Amino acid sequence: MSVHQTLPSVDADFGEQCQRIIQGMSAVIDGKPQAIKTALVVLLAGGHLLVEDVPGVGKTLLAKALARSVDGTVNRIQFTPDLLPSDVTGVSVFSPQTQDFTFHPGPVFANIVIADEINRANAKTQAALLECMEELQVTVDSVTHPLQRPFMVIATQNPIDAEGTFALPEAQRDRFMARISMGYPDRAAEISMLCTHHGHDPLAEIGALLGLERLRQMMLQVQRVTVTERLAGYVVDLGRATREHQHVLVGASPRALLQWVRAAKSHAAVCGRDHVLPEDVREVAPMLLGHRLLLTRRALAEGVHPETVVGEVLQHTAVGGAG
Repeated sequence: MSVHQTLPSVDADFGEQCQRIIQGMSAVIDGKPQAIKTALVVLLAGGHLLVEDVPGVGKTLLAKALARSVDGTVNRIQFTPDLLPSDVTGVSVFSPQTQDFTFHPGPVFANIVIADEINRANAKTQAALLECMEELQVTVDSVTHPLQRPFMVIATQNPIDAEGTFALPEAQRDRFMARISMGYPDRAAEISMLCTHHGHDPLAEIGALLGLERLRQMMLQVQRVTVTERLAGYVVDLGRATREHQHVLVGASPRALLQWVRAAKSHAAVCGRDHVLPEDVREVAPMLLGHRLLLTRRALAEGVHPETVVGEVLQHTAVGGAG
């Protein structure tokens, strides 16, 4: 039995178009195919992405490359301590000529919004953006303005430099479907980067590979990917296992499980399938759970990482609840 009614399957061009985007972005971002694939999976699932790593490893480049690959509107917001909520959402200005207020949209009114160094803004400004992510609308002076569709936020932050930063609360981090870490490229990738990109803008090599209307169609097709009741039970068992793990204080929430299924469906579609397999569920688990699990103080003192917990849960939980 299927949890979702069987609808038209993913079309033949879906996987091929995804591969073209991945290849195009890989020409700019050397040695990071998994990060590129994850960003695409999150986009097609209608989620938001948090990219967390040290400076200079390509966080903003990844966000810009994905944005350039899609023929939609793109805005970038550089978060700073003095940034106001109205600088993000927009403001109503009184016009003496019309004797009325005119709304001037902020940079959040775009298909893809790059929120650079989101942890450098104060909590009130962070909340303004995160409310947009959840509600897909902006309310200014009691007037609601819908955001563009599709809408994706790609936020970056540096986890090491804590001076002058405002850490995202756990509840707000949960708004991001996935978190990834770029990591340093390997030796061969760094050599290729120096030889290929020296002296010119690497983003100049990327053109729009996906029209906005086609992107909307693909996102609808992702929703139609089949998830069996058995696999839905597998996701629930995994989520419950995180809550019962000895090192976990707060495990995966019901909202996390919903996003887990959405990400698994998107991963299956990117791979050219119209149905989810257990490997799709497992593949997206680390990026989806790593920023959501709140570990106990003892676990943190012992150096346990959320990714370690995710690995243990995946290892000891079988499909169908037989583990």
